[in-house]
Amino acid sequence: MTRAGAGRGHNGGPTVEPASAWRRYCWQAARAALLPKLPIEIVRLQVRRAAEIGLDYRTYAGVRATTGHDLVAFLFSTNALRLLRDGDRLAAGDAEKLAGLRHIRRLVATQPPLDPGRIRRALEGQGVAVDAAARAPGLKDGWGETRAALAVLLAEIRAPADRVLLVGETALEREWVGAARLAGFLPGDRYFGRPGTVRG
Repeated sequence: MTRAGAGRGHNGGPTVEPASAWRRYCWQAARAALLPKLPIEIVRLQVRRAAEIGLDYRTYAGVRATTGHDLVAFLFSTNALRLLRDGDRLAAGDAEKLAGLRHIRRLVATQPPLDPGRIRRALEGQGVAVDAAARAPGLKDGWGETRAALAVLLAEIRAPADRVLLVGETALEREWVGAARLAGFLPGDRYFGRPGTVRG
């Protein structure tokens, strides 16, 4: 049933007219009623999985709900890792967190002028296993070039893009999600729980 005046293809959602709060509430309640209620066993499995890959449950569950899949890899930008110059090292707490991840791959997109091989060796020297490292898309790259650059990393582990979560830092890096159809974007400070970061 559609409202009078709703255009072709309209989904019948709430209007944006004044005094439409009640209609909006009803629409949201109806949508929530359609969502499946997860059995407690599934929730426990998801809580355990979130912990082993270093995510809070709310973030992990949000990614699962959006993509319909579990994560198989993280794509970290060197900005998110706070590796800005050759010779930089991960903060001790960040290195410990990454070294403790289980059952998930680690990819690194290195911002110029950093060298991917050198960054990979430096991380491994701190006990952080890296499955692939390559140059990050450049400032002048369009969506096609960005997608191609990120595809190089994904091909290394043969991972579908929508199962890889980007941990990044900048607005430009956030755009990689759409270009490569990644699972989502998470700021580095939030992932690592750095001081001043709001969790959840």
